[in-house]
Amino acid sequence: MALFKFLCAVITRAMFIFVSLAGVWRVTGVKKDPTFWLLTFLFLPLVVEMIITLKRRKGQDYKWFSPPIFLFLISIIPSIWILELHHREHKVSKPQCNKFDSDTLKNVWNQTQRNSSFPSSLQELERVLSSFCPNDWILALHQILLILVIVGKWLLPRGGGISRDELSQLLLIFVGTAADILEFTSETLSDLQDESLQLVYIILGVWTWSMLQFPLHLAVVNSKKDSEGDEGVEETSLLSKHGTDIWSVVEALFIQDGPFLVVRLTVMAHYKVFHQMLVFFAIKNFLVVILNFYRLVVICQDFRSSRRSSGTSCTAP
Repeated sequence: MALFKFLCAVITRAMFIFVSLAGVWRVTGVKKDPTFWLLTFLFLPLVVEMIITLKRRKGQDYKWFSPPIFLFLISIIPSIWILELHHREHKVSKPQCNKFDSDTLKNVWNQTQRNSSFPSSLQELERVLSSFCPNDWILALHQILLILVIVGKWLLPRGGGISRDELSQLLLIFVGTAADILEFTSETLSDLQDESLQLVYIILGVWTWSMLQFPLHLAVVNSKKDSEGDEGVEETSLLSKHGTDIWSVVEALFIQDGPFLVVRLTVMAHYKVFHQMLVFFAIKNFLVVILNFYRLVVICQDFRSSRRSSGTSCTAP
């Protein structure tokens, strides 16, 4: 069992580094500047974290926070920023490229099979990968990043205090969050005109901010168990009793749906972009924000009523 946890911890971080390396390779190819290989220095904290975690915690993750996922985001997000901005600045002058579809993949496989030696096959594979459309490359990195965060969290050895039920809930939340984030970046960026570079910075900033949900586990990991033994001895506060619920509301209001709603309203009001899907997702974000305010009010009212009832029972003769 210990060997299995060790392998899962190492393989997960190796996948993180491999995908981040692919992003840096793409940046150097697009920019045609080997200086961007210095982005690989961002992998060093992840390697150091792996050594420390394997030595001190036997590869186990932490309860409230996941350092490997956080460091993985740090290592790959700069590459995606550079690719997005470069693609936006050179969108008009992009050369003929290959779409990422089944026909292209078949051609890649046939051309690779014709080469007898491994170095020539590798060179042919690199040439074909470089010929894919920039937008397809960027979208693929977004998709792989989100999928790998979910799979990586699943493979990482569970930290102390996290049950399997809580992990399954967390992964389900990750899947829904990843779908919303991918839709936000792909659809909103495609709605912008070429001159909207300032809003591209805002969208990428909101996307980066929303990605910080993945290293945190506060919306699922329950802290009530820690206070069950003290029940009746000390009065529980609103945060200690409903901490997970409040954090999920905070995530929706300030990290995901709230900022997404602001950006979409800006796109419609200031940049005069208006179509059916944009309106639908703006209404969806608005409903989530309103419902979370309503949920917060219900939590506070239930907490006050429970305190009043407990106070009445304690003072009754």
